[in-house]
Amino acid sequence: MTESNNLIFFYKFTKEDGSVKIFEIQLNPQSLELIHESFSELPSWTDLEFRKCPNCPLDKEKNPHCPVAANIVELVKIFKDSKSFENANVLISTSQREYSKKASLQKGVSSLLGMIMVTSGCPILSKLRPMTRFHLPFASLEETIYRAISMYLVKQYFKSQDGNEPDWELKGLMDVYKEIHEVNKAFFNRLSSIKGKDANVNALIILDNFANYINFSLDRNKLSKIKWMFDDPGKIDEE
Repeated sequence: MTESNNLIFFYKFTKEDGSVKIFEIQLNPQSLELIHESFSELPSWTDLEFRKCPNCPLDKEKNPHCPVAANIVELVKIFKDSKSFENANVLISTSQREYSKKASLQKGVSSLLGMIMVTSGCPILSKLRPMTRFHLPFASLEETIYRAISMYLVKQYFKSQDGNEPDWELKGLMDVYKEIHEVNKAFFNRLSSIKGKDANVNALIILDNFANYINFSLDRNKLSKIKWMFDDPGKIDEE
């Protein structure tokens, strides 16, 4: 592995035809921002104004390209001719551990795509950036809900420690995921403009399904699926 103080994640895709694709993701250990080389020529679908997210706060004069789109050009190029349900052995390596799973390309790409999108500099998606510090590939819906709520509540704790008003009702988290859903919809339209097969687009759909499920669970107070973990063991024994 590359010697660096940066947080480094390796994604290795071994397809059934024997072909191998490896991606190295480096994050700044303090800001958790994606570290990338300077961009040269970028395709037109990366222009900020191209099917721009309706809630995007960026100025095209300062940001001529969508930061997320610019950072996934190589990923999109590699998988644009891949079908969603092609299987691959996916190996994710970090300095602490490895994860390995045989999965459809859409699931493997979804995990990688989610990390890049959140760390690329999008002001909306970056609100989920703390989750990348403890990246969990192939997380289930239940695991994702737990991680998202935990992240948000830790933030509220620090707000309280700093003398600010915390949001223990999770209303702000619901707003965050509503904004993310708007970004995902617009980004779906952006990716749909690229000719090719459906692995990239369906990877994004998976991410949006997770975001919608989290918001649905919060809005409808459907967190009982994880509430049982916090029941008093003594009370359970009594029952």
